[in-house]
Amino acid sequence: MHTQCCATPGRMADQPPPPTVRVQMTENTRLLKLKEMFSSNYGHEPAFYARAPGRVNLIGEHIDYCGYAVLPMAIEQDILAAVRPTNSKLVQLANTNPSYLDFTTSVHGIQIDKTKPLWHNYFLCGLKGIQDNFNLSSPTGMDCLLDGTIPPSSGLSSSSALVCCAGLVTLIANGLTLSKVELAETCARCERYIGTEGGGMDQSISFLAEEGTAKLIEFNPLRATDVKLPTGAVFVIANSCVEMNKAATAHFNIRVVECRLATKIIAKSRGLAWKELMKLGDLQKKLGVSLEDILTIVEELLHPEPYSCAEICEFLGISVEELRTTILSQNTQDVATFKLYQRAKHVYSEAARVLAFKAVCDDPPANAVQLLGDLMNQSHSSCRDMYECSCPDLDQLVDICLKSGALGSRLTGAGWGGCVVSMVPAEKLNYFLSNVQDSFYKTDDQRLALKEKSIFATIPGSGAVVLLEEDKK
Repeated sequence: MHTQCCATPGRMADQPPPPTVRVQMTENTRLLKLKEMFSSNYGHEPAFYARAPGRVNLIGEHIDYCGYAVLPMAIEQDILAAVRPTNSKLVQLANTNPSYLDFTTSVHGIQIDKTKPLWHNYFLCGLKGIQDNFNLSSPTGMDCLLDGTIPPSSGLSSSSALVCCAGLVTLIANGLTLSKVELAETCARCERYIGTEGGGMDQSISFLAEEGTAKLIEFNPLRATDVKLPTGAVFVIANSCVEMNKAATAHFNIRVVECRLATKIIAKSRGLAWKELMKLGDLQKKLGVSLEDILTIVEELLHPEPYSCAEICEFLGISVEELRTTILSQNTQDVATFKLYQRAKHVYSEAARVLAFKAVCDDPPANAVQLLGDLMNQSHSSCRDMYECSCPDLDQLVDICLKSGALGSRLTGAGWGGCVVSMVPAEKLNYFLSNVQDSFYKTDDQRLALKEKSIFATIPGSGAVVLLEEDKK
């Protein structure tokens, strides 16, 4: 069965808010510990809790911000918040992890420092996003204690889960309501306050996920369609133990800008209104061609050699100043060359792989698992060679996973570190886990220290939720 959720005006009845679930505290040791620590910190008990999951993207890397569909699923690992609204007009943030320092700010005039991607700045993105969405003149204060089980900077969306959790917390504390779709769209927009020009996949799956199914996430309008994964295979996440924070470096935004520039160069070559076009997906729609055809157009119109700023400016007929102010992002102003051919080739071929992956899942042939594995392997090759968002440790881990019995293995998330997701035949799972631990984690002291939480099998989990104590009104 396929269910859809989309942002169609006038259909609010079809767009429920995140669910509210009552829980028995005695049956949930993590919530109980969070409650006790909150009470110790603030001198009163939480009024409610909120949870937002991380995600693993099975296929469709770096294409959501180009307007193309992606195929993630939520994972068990999450961000959990204990919250109490206050009359203080202050937001007080604390974390169960002592390496994340306490932070207090006024609810008014929220300032987010783009130069420092500190943990509390991601919370402030969600807070400010809800305030701005409702134009709140007198938002409530809050005491909040956060707990996270998503490895940081691992490509499993710890930062976006924190933004989503903060957005949900702020919504509930102020007595407001939004649908899951509206929350996802709001949180996708407000994460850009920290300087990352992402596309919305992470926030969408955090709110729209459902237990037992992956999702095809499409944009403009945002909608999520169930994708039933094949039986007989298990998805395993393995952490390369190389941390990559996409807000702390320019890598991510450079790729966004390269896709934007490729869009404009091709659009101008084809006589389109190039100044209005920002995304490769919108370019394809304007041209009215298939993904296969647009790959041919990329071959014809873009050259594999890097483009200099001077060449781009000359072709578009703009000044360097105009390039910097209207096309480049804040942290890509000093980039000297851009690889447009390679980035466009990856985006269009990866968009096609996502649709092929879903088609196999929808109507699985006898060799479905092998076909999906091939698509995952092609995706990693493209991420490595055309998008250049891999790194030696990721490539080594992918190679070990394939040699250990995975049919498909690829980086997941932004890349340049973080995790690999592998599809493993169920009967080979124990051998796979043992072999990857021996070949990758036990050969390196730093990895060995982290290995207990670094490799795990996962199934599609549920989306964001508000939690109330069973005996509280």
